[in-house]
Formats: sequence, C-alpha cells, structure tokens
Amino acid sequence: MIVVHHLNESRSQRVLWLLEELGVPYDITFYQRDPRTNLAPPDLKAVHPLGKSPVITDGDRVVAESGAIIDYIVRRHGRGRLQPDPADAAYDDYVQWLHYAEGSAVLPLVMKSVAERAGKWLAPLRRHAEAEIALHLEYIDQRLADHPFLLGDSLTGADVQMSFVGELAGVSVDRSAYPNLDAWVRRLHARPAYQAALARGGPYRLAQ
Repeated sequence: MIVVHHLNESRSQRVLWLLEELGVPYDITFYQRDPRTNLAPPDLKAVHPLGKSPVITDGDRVVAESGAIIDYIVRRHGRGRLQPDPADAAYDDYVQWLHYAEGSAVLPLVMKSVAERAGKWLAPLRRHAEAEIALHLEYIDQRLADHPFLLGDSLTGADVQMSFVGELAGVSVDRSAYPNLDAWVRRLHARPAYQAALARGGPYRLAQ
C-alpha cells in the first residue's frame, strides 16, 4: 500500500487529493514542521536523503518530488484515469504542465515571499518576482479561459500538480485579477475528493 509521508502545510496535500480522486487506498505518516524554523523534522531523512515532503513509499519503492509522485501514481495505480492516452497529442501538454508547475511557475511566488521577509535589501528581487508572477498567472488564466480544466473538460493530474501554484497565488497577489484562474482553484477546492483529502490530511491554510 502507498504511504504518504505527509508534512503539515505542504505540497504533500495534493498527493492525498490525487489518491482520493483515484480511490486508491493509502496510509499517512504525519510529520510536523518545527514551530520556530518552519522546517521539516529530521525524521523525514530516514525516508529520503533530502528530508523533504512530499515523498511516498510504495512497498520497497521510494518516490520523491511532486511531479514524479503524481506521474508515478497515475501511471501505476490510475488504470488510465486522470491523464490523456500517451499516444494522444494532449499527453505532451499534460507532461508540460507537470513540469511547468515546479520548474517555472512556482519559483517567482517563492522568490517574492523570500524577498518580502528580507525587506529593502531584496527589493529588486521582489520587483522582478512580481513581474514574473504576473507573466505566469496571465498565462495560466488565458489557458483556462475556454475550459474548466487545464487540458479541457476533465480533471487530470496536471490540475492536481498545478493546484499548488494557484493556491500560493492566493496569498501572494489578488487572485481575483485572474478570474479564470481564481474560478479554477475554487472549482478544485469544491471537489469531494479534495475535501476528503483535507479531512484526512489536517489543516491546510492554502485551501481558501
């Protein structure tokens, strides 16, 4: 059985949601952030050398990194659900969104948060991050202009992976300036499987 090594208030929440969407049985091992540093506890290094979340175990296999975890679960446990047929051209778009989420889209959101905590010393970085955030959020908003989900009319693993970007945008900028993106996040949060994942995973401040 899959075990999700779940750090509170982290990206691992979307892994729980994916498993709920697929109806795949799973267990959770809970970890709590250090209240002073907000870092993951050292116990996670016993699971994976980086000591970060998300990470899952599936028997003897250990899988880290959100995109790799989502790809692994969908391929090995999804029975063809939540992804296009690999022979279809839409599959290439699907893979692009899986990589785009952590490879490009989330970075300026994280940069802005770091720059704001540093104050005036990182003001140029903050301004650069804000420009990049606007670029990426507009791109995502335009993608969602004609369809409820990133690849069309049906939810896929790409939406699960990208959900963290939309959620983080909600605490970094006025997300209502990107109405298609904002409606998409609210649509995801309203899904029964998302709510079931929250019930199992515990408090998650980005679910707003």
